[in-house]
Amino acid sequence: MRVLLLNLYFPPDTSATAKMAQTVVDALAEHHDVTVLCGRPSYDPTERRLWRLWQEEQVGRVRIVCVGSTDYPRFAMNRRVLNYLSYVALAIPRALFLRSDVVLAMTDPPFAGIVGAFVALLKGNPYVYNIRDLYPDMAVGGSIVEPGLFSRIWERLHRWALRRATRVIVLGNDMRARITGKGVDETHVLVVRDGTEIRSPDSPPPPLDLEVIRAIRGDFKFVLLHAGNLGFYGEWNTLLEAARELADEGIGLIFVGDGAQRARLEASAAGAKNVRFLDFFPASKIPSVLAAPDVHLISIKDGLEGVIVPSKLYGILAAGKPVIAVAPLSTDAVTLGLRQGFSCGASPGNASELVALVRRLSRNTGEVEKMSRAALAAAPDYDRVQELKKFVQIIEEAVRA
Repeated sequence: MRVLLLNLYFPPDTSATAKMAQTVVDALAEHHDVTVLCGRPSYDPTERRLWRLWQEEQVGRVRIVCVGSTDYPRFAMNRRVLNYLSYVALAIPRALFLRSDVVLAMTDPPFAGIVGAFVALLKGNPYVYNIRDLYPDMAVGGSIVEPGLFSRIWERLHRWALRRATRVIVLGNDMRARITGKGVDETHVLVVRDGTEIRSPDSPPPPLDLEVIRAIRGDFKFVLLHAGNLGFYGEWNTLLEAARELADEGIGLIFVGDGAQRARLEASAAGAKNVRFLDFFPASKIPSVLAAPDVHLISIKDGLEGVIVPSKLYGILAAGKPVIAVAPLSTDAVTLGLRQGFSCGASPGNASELVALVRRLSRNTGEVEKMSRAALAAAPDYDRVQELKKFVQIIEEAVRA
């Protein structure tokens, strides 16, 4: 089988979709030929490339075709749109001359699903759409794009792409519900979670860096950690309001990461002695970051359930850590956590509810330990190897269908 993958980002880019695209490609390439059609590196890449109309390289069964899109950095939001547009302008004609049996598209650029459906239509290929973030819902819900004519046209085109897809692969049950609510045949929408690496019972745990743990914990007796992107989707004000109320109780709120909202959050948290911001640690230190806090935080704005599915949840479970999900009740982080016992939920916008929950956990080590055991017990249900097998099988079945 010959798979054509469309995604702007691919290593040496370091975005989440670039890393996941690499993971998917590695799984597919065990038995199939894969062509990746990507753009020039621009998302904090480990290397840059000179402009060419396109460049190609072959790595085993993987052919990487990099078209000459612009490469403005990710924080230059206005110019970044040019990266998207130049990628599409060059990728569509190039795709028509690449042999394939199936077209697979992810969600970079945000309208890649529409592009993938169009390319598959022109090539007469089946189409598989892997939704990482749901657009335009995310752009409108995160106040990046104002509701209006543009967003309505975008939504209409996106629904056309969803109906054109042979299969739609989503990250969770909440996202699946959101997609089927748009009128898409529920038998075509399948859940494949990002999952996490599950160690064998006899393998030693990863070594922990005590300096990283100390940097996160500081002198606090109970630590809440939000590790990840600080973007437009998080219920940040609720977290900060709760932290201020807990300031004199030895409870710290630590943010590890970066994103479009970090500067605003730092300004809002100015003067809060129990709120700290740290940069991302190297990938080799992730086990230490996961192990550092007493409880991890997952935060999603009301109305964005199923639009964002935080895949960091599975690594947290494998680390045996509890979760507080400040998110709508229908999100997977809440529903799965309540069912399996590893998380508690607090309503977005309700800081007093979050304060009461944190106080209860900080004063009840037995409950925290019980949630930790539940997290470890739940982690094997989200084994990345098994999820990737499901992903590959869906694409194979789409071609047969």
